[in-house]
Amino acid sequence: MKILESGEIGFREAFEKILERGKLDIGDVTALVLDIINSVVKEGDAAILRDVEKFDGWKPNADSLKISTDAMRDAYERIDDDLRDALNLAYKRIERYHQKQMPKSWLDFEESGAVMGVKVTAVDRAGLYIPGGKAAYPSSLLMNAIPAIVAGVNEIVVTTPTPNGQINELLLAAMHLCGIKEAYRVGGATAIAALAYGTESIKKVDVVTGPGNIFVATAKKLVYGDVNIDMIAGPSEIGIIADEGANPEYLAYDLLSQAEHDEMASSLMITTSKALALRTKEKIFEILPTLEREEIARASIESRGAIIVADSIDEAAELMNEIAPEHLELMVSNPFDLLPKIKHAGAIFMGSYTPEAIGDYIAGPNHTLPTGSTAKFYSPLGVDVFLKKSSIISMSREAIEELGSATAKIADCEGLEAHKRSVTVRLESGKENK
Repeated sequence: MKILESGEIGFREAFEKILERGKLDIGDVTALVLDIINSVVKEGDAAILRDVEKFDGWKPNADSLKISTDAMRDAYERIDDDLRDALNLAYKRIERYHQKQMPKSWLDFEESGAVMGVKVTAVDRAGLYIPGGKAAYPSSLLMNAIPAIVAGVNEIVVTTPTPNGQINELLLAAMHLCGIKEAYRVGGATAIAALAYGTESIKKVDVVTGPGNIFVATAKKLVYGDVNIDMIAGPSEIGIIADEGANPEYLAYDLLSQAEHDEMASSLMITTSKALALRTKEKIFEILPTLEREEIARASIESRGAIIVADSIDEAAELMNEIAPEHLELMVSNPFDLLPKIKHAGAIFMGSYTPEAIGDYIAGPNHTLPTGSTAKFYSPLGVDVFLKKSSIISMSREAIEELGSATAKIADCEGLEAHKRSVTVRLESGKENK
């Protein structure tokens, strides 16, 4: 794990490499993903069945692809009571947070009789991709399904890979809790293609959300435009700004909480204290051997972890804004004083008692977040991804007489004669009727 000082020679070059952490090398992947998408478009279920056997190692048929609601209910009833209570608590908190995001339709009536407004409606059908394989993430199901439910989506379909035909019990239980009625055992780019274009078994959706590997991310990028997507997400990451009073053990665990996700995850800290940087690094390597996922976490920390020593908190904030991390912890004495200086981050965790993990599961805000500096222009997953807005315009005769002349002049200068006449014909008929 590197310790860099902002004032040292060569710092900027090393920092630029940190800024490139989220770049996905999709050159070799794109052709393969395109082949998968084209096969699903042309062959439908036959392509899905072939890919599931090839990539997940079991031989399905069209019926066995679908996950039964009975299996979801049984899993929910089998899980430990304390875990069931925890899932329900998470559901309620996530639901309450996303209910506060819901926009309202509105109409504005002008004295002339003109009416302008917005009509907000949910998409008809949403597809949620939930990772499977080495680990299963019931929390990802909650974070994707609940905003869709709150938005009012009528049809929600889940796809998830099931290596060797096995599916995680907790994911099944979360599906039951969310009232999922349609779910399929299919993963990777194949699942994204099926959701985007439809097959005999899986009807086309309007929006696809959810995290995944480079094949899933590439597929989402390629189908965008035929369906909406939430974002193109890369490996997970955390950024921490810490002052000299921060607890090095807290910092070490929080940095490792991202490193244990994936060898490609990034754990980055900026502090004003060289002594704290050294203590935190020492703590990290004390803790590593105690982790079940030590090999993954160690690979991440050693290749993509860094601690930067800045000259001031202001400089720390400026550097972190360039990084624009997925998760940002403000481990400083007065985090709300520092908050106005933060411009770019997916989610911001305030103070020593707010580990990033609390946001992954139970706090309420969504944990599907922009990575790789895309927090500069992307937002967390929310109800808006499952909503669309229609403009409303109504003109009375008085309003068209008031606004028509200016409209006709602009249309005329653009050389669009029919546009102009569609207005002037109404103005002229209005004069005749007076």
